[in-house]
Amino acid sequence: MKQQKPLSSGPALCGAGTGGRAILRSTLTSPYGRKVRMAAHTLGLFDKIQVVPGDTRDPNDDLRVQNPLGKMPCLLTNDATLFDSRVILEYLDAQAGGARIIPADGIARYRCLTLAALADGVTDAALLMVYEGRFRDRDQVSQVWLDHQSDKIARALSALSVAPPAPEKTDVASISLACALGYLDWRKSRAWREEWPQLVAWLSRFSANEPAFNLTEQPND
Repeated sequence: MKQQKPLSSGPALCGAGTGGRAILRSTLTSPYGRKVRMAAHTLGLFDKIQVVPGDTRDPNDDLRVQNPLGKMPCLLTNDATLFDSRVILEYLDAQAGGARIIPADGIARYRCLTLAALADGVTDAALLMVYEGRFRDRDQVSQVWLDHQSDKIARALSALSVAPPAPEKTDVASISLACALGYLDWRKSRAWREEWPQLVAWLSRFSANEPAFNLTEQPND
Protein backbone atom coordinates (compact mmCIF):
# COMPACT_ATOMS: atom_id res chain seq x y z
CA MET A 1 0.00 0.00 0.00
CA LYS A 2 1.44 3.32 -1.04
CA GLN A 3 1.67 6.08 1.52
CA GLN A 4 0.40 9.54 0.69
CA LYS A 5 3.13 12.03 -0.04
CA PRO A 6 3.18 15.43 1.65
CA LEU A 7 1.41 18.09 -0.38
CA SER A 8 4.43 20.39 -0.23
CA SER A 9 7.62 19.75 -2.14
CA GLY A 10 9.51 21.80 0.46
CA PRO A 11 9.75 21.58 4.25
CA ALA A 12 6.43 20.54 5.77
CA LEU A 13 4.26 23.13 7.48
CA CYS A 14 6.29 26.22 6.64
CA GLY A 15 4.60 29.58 6.91
CA ALA A 16 4.84 33.19 7.97
CA GLY A 17 4.68 32.45 11.68
CA THR A 18 7.53 32.82 14.15
CA GLY A 19 10.46 30.65 13.11
CA GLY A 20 8.84 29.89 9.76
CA ARG A 21 5.97 27.97 11.33
CA ALA A 22 2.56 27.58 9.74
CA ILE A 23 -0.14 29.77 11.28
CA LEU A 24 -3.32 28.28 12.73
CA ARG A 25 -6.05 30.87 13.12
CA SER A 26 -8.07 29.57 16.04
CA THR A 27 -9.07 30.35 19.57
CA LEU A 28 -8.29 27.93 22.38
CA THR A 29 -12.03 27.55 22.97
CA SER A 30 -12.96 26.45 19.43
CA PRO A 31 -13.88 22.74 19.39
CA TYR A 32 -12.89 22.55 15.73
CA GLY A 33 -9.59 24.25 16.45
CA ARG A 34 -9.09 21.76 19.25
CA LYS A 35 -9.42 18.95 16.72
CA VAL A 36 -6.56 20.46 14.72
CA ARG A 37 -4.38 21.03 17.78
CA MET A 38 -5.02 17.50 19.04
CA ALA A 39 -4.17 16.00 15.66
CA ALA A 40 -1.01 18.10 15.40
CA HIS A 41 0.14 16.89 18.83
CA THR A 42 -0.64 13.29 17.94
CA LEU A 43 1.24 13.51 14.65
CA GLY A 44 4.26 15.26 16.17
CA LEU A 45 3.64 18.43 14.17
CA PHE A 46 2.52 20.87 16.84
CA ASP A 47 5.94 22.53 17.10
CA LYS A 48 5.58 23.52 13.43
CA ILE A 49 2.38 25.46 14.09
CA GLN A 50 1.82 28.87 15.67
CA VAL A 51 -1.70 29.44 17.01
CA VAL A 52 -2.93 32.96 16.30
CA PRO A 53 -6.37 33.81 17.74
CA GLY A 54 -9.02 35.55 15.69
CA ASP A 55 -12.32 37.31 16.27
CA THR A 56 -15.02 36.03 13.95
CA ARG A 57 -17.22 39.02 14.77
CA ASP A 58 -14.60 41.67 14.01
CA PRO A 59 -14.97 42.97 10.42
CA ASN A 60 -11.39 44.25 10.56
CA ASP A 61 -9.87 40.88 11.46
CA ASP A 62 -7.93 39.58 8.44
CA LEU A 63 -9.45 36.18 9.14
CA ARG A 64 -12.17 37.26 6.69
CA VAL A 65 -9.52 37.66 4.00
CA GLN A 66 -7.85 34.35 4.83
CA ASN A 67 -11.19 32.52 4.89
CA PRO A 68 -14.04 34.41 3.18
CA LEU A 69 -16.46 32.66 5.54
CA GLY A 70 -14.70 34.31 8.48
CA LYS A 71 -14.57 30.97 10.30
CA MET A 72 -11.92 29.17 12.30
CA PRO A 73 -9.84 27.07 12.21
CA CYS A 74 -7.87 28.21 9.21
CA LEU A 75 -4.33 26.97 8.50
CA LEU A 76 -1.93 29.25 6.63
CA THR A 77 1.07 27.58 5.03
CA ASN A 78 3.49 28.63 2.31
CA ASP A 79 1.56 26.39 -0.07
CA ALA A 80 -2.06 27.16 0.68
CA THR A 81 -4.72 28.49 3.00
CA LEU A 82 -6.75 25.56 4.29
CA PHE A 83 -10.14 25.28 5.98
CA ASP A 84 -12.21 23.69 7.59
CA SER A 85 -11.00 21.31 10.31
CA ARG A 86 -11.73 18.21 8.22
CA VAL A 87 -9.52 19.45 5.39
CA ILE A 88 -6.78 20.53 7.79
CA LEU A 89 -6.72 17.13 9.50
CA GLU A 90 -6.36 15.41 6.15
CA TYR A 91 -3.51 17.78 5.27
CA LEU A 92 -1.74 17.13 8.57
CA ASP A 93 -2.12 13.40 8.09
CA ALA A 94 -0.49 13.68 4.67
CA GLN A 95 2.33 15.80 6.08
CA ALA A 96 2.98 13.10 8.68
CA GLY A 97 3.33 10.44 5.99
CA GLY A 98 -0.28 9.44 5.46
CA ALA A 99 -2.66 6.88 6.97
CA ARG A 100 -1.80 7.93 10.53
CA ILE A 101 -5.19 9.27 11.57
CA ILE A 102 -7.19 8.56 8.39
CA PRO A 103 -7.17 5.09 6.82
CA ALA A 104 -5.62 5.22 3.37
CA ASP A 105 -8.42 3.57 1.42
CA GLY A 106 -11.15 0.97 1.41
CA ILE A 107 -14.29 0.79 3.52
CA ALA A 108 -12.28 1.46 6.70
CA ARG A 109 -11.57 4.97 5.43
CA TYR A 110 -15.22 5.75 4.78
CA ARG A 111 -16.39 4.26 8.06
CA CYS A 112 -13.86 6.37 9.93
CA LEU A 113 -14.85 9.54 8.05
CA THR A 114 -18.55 8.82 8.62
CA LEU A 115 -18.05 8.43 12.37
CA ALA A 116 -16.07 11.67 12.36
CA ALA A 117 -18.91 13.42 10.51
CA LEU A 118 -21.43 12.13 13.05
CA ALA A 119 -19.32 13.40 15.94
CA ASP A 120 -18.81 16.74 14.18
CA GLY A 121 -22.58 16.97 13.86
CA VAL A 122 -22.83 16.87 17.66
CA THR A 123 -20.46 19.80 17.86
CA ASP A 124 -22.34 21.65 15.10
CA ALA A 125 -25.64 21.30 16.96
CA ALA A 126 -24.12 22.31 20.30
CA LEU A 127 -22.59 25.39 18.71
CA LEU A 128 -25.89 26.36 17.11
CA MET A 129 -27.46 26.23 20.56
CA VAL A 130 -24.76 28.56 21.87
CA TYR A 131 -25.28 30.96 18.96
CA GLU A 132 -29.04 31.02 19.52
CA GLY A 133 -28.47 32.56 22.93
CA ARG A 134 -25.53 34.71 21.87
CA PHE A 135 -26.98 36.41 18.81
CA ARG A 136 -30.64 36.77 19.76
CA ASP A 137 -32.30 38.89 22.39
CA ARG A 138 -33.54 36.75 25.25
CA ASP A 139 -37.20 37.16 24.29
CA GLN A 140 -36.39 36.10 20.72
CA VAL A 141 -34.67 32.81 21.57
CA SER A 142 -36.53 29.89 19.97
CA GLN A 143 -37.05 26.93 22.27
CA VAL A 144 -38.25 24.95 19.26
CA TRP A 145 -34.86 25.53 17.61
CA LEU A 146 -32.97 24.62 20.78
CA ASP A 147 -34.99 21.42 21.16
CA HIS A 148 -34.34 20.56 17.51
CA GLN A 149 -30.58 20.83 18.02
CA SER A 150 -30.73 18.96 21.33
CA ASP A 151 -32.58 16.11 19.62
CA LYS A 152 -29.82 15.90 16.99
CA ILE A 153 -27.26 15.57 19.76
CA ALA A 154 -29.29 12.88 21.51
CA ARG A 155 -29.74 10.78 18.37
CA ALA A 156 -26.06 11.06 17.47
CA LEU A 157 -24.85 10.20 20.96
CA SER A 158 -27.20 7.23 21.11
CA ALA A 159 -25.73 5.92 17.85
CA LEU A 160 -22.16 6.61 18.95
CA SER A 161 -22.71 4.92 22.31
CA VAL A 162 -23.59 1.70 20.50
CA ALA A 163 -20.77 1.84 17.94
CA PRO A 164 -18.09 4.34 18.97
CA PRO A 165 -14.62 4.57 17.45
CA ALA A 166 -11.96 2.48 19.17
CA PRO A 167 -10.83 4.43 22.28
CA GLU A 168 -7.31 3.05 22.11
CA LYS A 169 -6.78 4.38 18.59
CA THR A 170 -6.36 8.07 17.80
CA ASP A 171 -7.87 8.82 14.41
CA VAL A 172 -10.16 11.50 12.99
CA ALA A 173 -13.23 9.72 14.37
CA SER A 174 -11.96 9.43 17.94
CA ILE A 175 -10.53 12.97 17.84
CA SER A 176 -13.87 14.35 16.64
CA LEU A 177 -15.88 12.47 19.26
CA ALA A 178 -13.54 13.45 22.09
CA CYS A 179 -13.72 17.10 21.08
CA ALA A 180 -17.51 16.96 20.77
CA LEU A 181 -17.91 15.47 24.25
CA GLY A 182 -15.37 17.90 25.66
CA TYR A 183 -17.30 20.79 24.15
CA LEU A 184 -20.57 19.56 25.65
CA ASP A 185 -18.88 19.41 29.05
CA TRP A 186 -17.40 22.88 28.62
CA ARG A 187 -20.41 24.73 27.21
CA LYS A 188 -23.01 22.59 28.99
CA SER A 189 -25.27 22.87 25.94
CA ARG A 190 -26.77 19.51 26.81
CA ALA A 191 -26.23 17.16 29.74
CA TRP A 192 -25.01 13.81 28.46
CA ARG A 193 -23.06 11.92 31.11
CA GLU A 194 -25.99 10.34 32.95
CA GLU A 195 -27.83 9.33 29.79
CA TRP A 196 -24.87 7.82 27.94
CA PRO A 197 -22.55 6.18 30.49
CA GLN A 198 -20.96 4.15 27.69
CA LEU A 199 -19.55 7.38 26.28
CA VAL A 200 -18.35 8.48 29.72
CA ALA A 201 -16.34 5.27 29.88
CA TRP A 202 -15.20 5.73 26.28
CA LEU A 203 -13.92 9.26 26.95
CA SER A 204 -12.13 8.12 30.09
CA ARG A 205 -10.32 5.39 28.15
CA PHE A 206 -9.51 7.66 25.23
CA SER A 207 -8.13 10.48 27.39
CA ALA A 208 -6.01 8.01 29.35
CA ASN A 209 -4.56 6.70 26.10
CA GLU A 210 -4.15 10.04 24.28
CA PRO A 211 -2.25 12.80 26.19
CA ALA A 212 -3.22 15.38 23.56
CA PHE A 213 -6.79 15.41 24.91
CA ASN A 214 -5.73 16.98 28.20
CA LEU A 215 -3.04 19.11 26.53
CA THR A 216 -5.70 20.81 24.41
CA GLU A 217 -8.40 21.22 27.06
CA GLN A 218 -10.46 24.39 26.77
CA PRO A 219 -9.60 27.06 29.34
CA ASN A 220 -11.99 27.85 32.14
CA ASP A 221 -14.28 30.83 31.56
